[in-house]
Amino acid sequence: MSEDAERKMQFLYALRSKGVTDKRVLSAMEAIDRGPFIRGIFSGRAYEDMPLPIACGQTISQPSVVGLMTQALRVSPRDKVLEVGTGSGYQAAILSKLARRVYTIDRHSRLVREARDLFDDMGLTNITAITADGSFGIPDQAPFDRIIVTAAAEDPPGTLMEQLKVGGIMVVPVGQSDAVQHLIVVRKSAEGIEYEELRQVRFVPLLEGLGKDT
Repeated sequence: MSEDAERKMQFLYALRSKGVTDKRVLSAMEAIDRGPFIRGIFSGRAYEDMPLPIACGQTISQPSVVGLMTQALRVSPRDKVLEVGTGSGYQAAILSKLARRVYTIDRHSRLVREARDLFDDMGLTNITAITADGSFGIPDQAPFDRIIVTAAAEDPPGTLMEQLKVGGIMVVPVGQSDAVQHLIVVRKSAEGIEYEELRQVRFVPLLEGLGKDT
């Protein structure tokens, strides 16, 4: 077995051992190479199950957390998905293999620009990446079947809740940025809102406004 094939097998085994068991999610994560999303001195650690620094003071989440969040979202092939917090673009790329259309938004124009280049290189044509304040969502594309937030808010953001379709699911880390955060699954039905707590996590905070393009 080649070194590359062995590394990929170990990567998928690590995902399964952390609870990522959905076959469609595992296939999507096998199809999207994490390597190109990590640049510079950390590129050699792309296949380890750990978060890593990226540009603009942000991080790329550890693969098992990406897998668990994607699994909790239960994306179907007809879904339109909103991702708040493009970051490296890795999560959006995985979602593009599962959904009909992915809209991803980030306050840092540099991150959006670099992610767009990667999507083009990979031939991922069903992703629209936008530079804007993610806490407002994308009203002119609402409602969304699924919403995933990759930055922590103190509560599930009300504006995003409004943009979630009835019958939709939102996955969001909730909690103070310097304390314990919980990954929450929000289900919206005609009867109201249902919350389920998945696990403890640590994400960068969801900030308002546009970031400095560093």
